[in-house]
Amino acid sequence: MFVTLEDETGSANVVVWRDLAERQRRELLGARLLGVQGVIERDGTVVHLVARRLSDQSPLLADALGPLATRSRDFH
Repeated sequence: MFVTLEDETGSANVVVWRDLAERQRRELLGARLLGVQGVIERDGTVVHLVARRLSDQSPLLADALGPLATRSRDFH
């Protein structure tokens, strides 16, 4: 599975191999804020992050009083 991470500086492709996707399906499909640990691979200007571990960081978005202040932005 491929997941794209994007911010104001650009984007990176996250590669999630089948065995990791099966083991961490809940995190992969259910997280509103997904943490990814892995190995970065570069091919010119293309950046890939090969995932080794996924974590659901959604509780940081739990409410307006939570530790991570967020607001919507349009990067285009």
